[in-house]
Amino acid sequence: MCGICGQVKIASDEPVDQHTIRRMAQTIFHRGPDDDGYFFDGSVGLGFRRLSIIDLSGGHQPMADADKSIWIVFNGEIYNYKELRAELEAKGHQFQTSSDTEVIIYGYKQWGLDVFNHLNGMFGVAIWDVKKRRLVVSRDAMGIKLIYYKIADGKLNFGSEIRPVLAADECRPQVDPTAVNLFLRFRYTPSPLTIFQGVRKLAPGAMLVVDNGKCREERWYNFRPEPFTQMPSDAEATEQLHQLYRGAVKRHLLADVPVGILLSGGLDSGLLLALMNEHGRDWPAYTIGYGKNFADDELVDAAESASLLGARHNQVMLDQDSFEKSLPNIVRFLEEPVASSSIVPMYFVCQRARQDVKVALIGQGPDELFGGYKRHLGVHYGGHWRGLPKGLRSLTASLVAKLPRNETLKRGVHSLGIADRLERYQNVFSLVPGETVDGLFRDASGQTSGLVDYWQSLLPQMEKLDELGGFSLLEIRSSLPDELLMYADKLSMAHSLEARVPYLDRTVVEYAQQLDASFKVRRGERKWLHRRVCQKFLPPQILKRKKRGFAVNVVDDWFNHSATGKISELLLDGNSLMYSVLKPAPVKKLLDDHQSQRQDNHKLLFSLVMFEQWLRGSQSHH
Repeated sequence: MCGICGQVKIASDEPVDQHTIRRMAQTIFHRGPDDDGYFFDGSVGLGFRRLSIIDLSGGHQPMADADKSIWIVFNGEIYNYKELRAELEAKGHQFQTSSDTEVIIYGYKQWGLDVFNHLNGMFGVAIWDVKKRRLVVSRDAMGIKLIYYKIADGKLNFGSEIRPVLAADECRPQVDPTAVNLFLRFRYTPSPLTIFQGVRKLAPGAMLVVDNGKCREERWYNFRPEPFTQMPSDAEATEQLHQLYRGAVKRHLLADVPVGILLSGGLDSGLLLALMNEHGRDWPAYTIGYGKNFADDELVDAAESASLLGARHNQVMLDQDSFEKSLPNIVRFLEEPVASSSIVPMYFVCQRARQDVKVALIGQGPDELFGGYKRHLGVHYGGHWRGLPKGLRSLTASLVAKLPRNETLKRGVHSLGIADRLERYQNVFSLVPGETVDGLFRDASGQTSGLVDYWQSLLPQMEKLDELGGFSLLEIRSSLPDELLMYADKLSMAHSLEARVPYLDRTVVEYAQQLDASFKVRRGERKWLHRRVCQKFLPPQILKRKKRGFAVNVVDDWFNHSATGKISELLLDGNSLMYSVLKPAPVKKLLDDHQSQRQDNHKLLFSLVMFEQWLRGSQSHH
């Protein structure tokens, strides 16, 4: 697990500045403290920082084939590299090392740009083809690893984080008001936008190709989910998913260094631990807790899971004081504001895990794949609501609208009545109505009523999917990679820890996307099929626990507590940096309505605080 960066002059042969590439690589030292490397060839320069996980002695990068015609820098892991290596050796390719990096080199020589379709893993990768003078920069299908880039002044700058892209120019880009609007609406900035004007996130399963004086972006991952023509029986589906999980976990345990698990009290990480136990016992497990005052603490449940499943349990305690003090630093590592309450516990649990292990498995994925959130019930049953007579619907809606607080219910009733599919999904996804967010901005530049352009391109992919399947596709392509996986990558790599997500193995995701909604939500039970697999492995005391958001309620509680103190000061301070783009009056009204308990605005207020913290950090940091 590492960090990559580089620059190419798109339409000229003028050599790149070597100091620039070294400066870019230095900004991601934390991602790879074990080694660094550089490659220069006229108009292209590649930089690399390494965290050694596989082939500790032979995996130095940038790496080339035997005749030095293909060069590569690569961040991630290829889980099927042993099978691919055997296949390529059979075709006559000869390997010099035992690293997974080399498989991409000879795969590219064999299959060209189609190489990425052969890879099962997570990656951000850049390949320089000396003979064709072609640079290819690619991101894995699920978007577990990140690629940021900027095209300006005839150059493409790219990196695993935003830092190297900004370091290349040494100029401070402007904040993009449209991105701020989308962030306040969704808690994260959907790709291809970032909070910075001109800096882009490469979408999952896409690549940039620079040759013949041009740079183009294209999708290489073209799997189009369609329902199975013959749906499996319940028993078949349970067994198929079980075997896919087993294969994925086995692949994800591949490492030449110690491996552990981030363990919550829930089913997903419990099942993950049970599957890991097929390959050894006594795994180190790490859980965050919040002290005695919180009934929502995961520690008791996680400790019970660990003891039932024979793991070595390590507890990390977090209190409100460290939560508040750590926020600015965490925001700095994220590089973009993300308003998910799980970022703070994630940061601390990774910090603790890194003391013992270099790789940690996490249980991210089943909620998006199998309908694990409350919003999935609304999406799944929303068709019944739209089927009601219009008069009855509007009467109910107007009664709901008069309720105090209950913001989620109000928004749900409004969203599910929308006829247009993408617009409906976008509304379900929003924390607050678009008009509310638009009303915060000083001028029209930050107001965006339209859909995220990137989402429009998903419509054809949804054609054959049912309502829940279409919504899940949006999550797999947007909220998972751009929010949850983004902060998992950055906060684990902040401590030089590699986080792996076995449930997001391509085989698992593609299987889940071909099942109809009855396998996901059945008779009001969420994650129906996933739970059937859990029943094979987990004792009843784990199975009957209710779902908890990772830390959400505790952090919300701390936030509400601070909303009267430190945090409200940030929002009420007329000199706060956010007021260069936002108007103070509507922000103050949100805070007043929240404190008087007329409305529950804590999510939007938390987003505003994260935005302000981010602005302050990024100003002082440059």
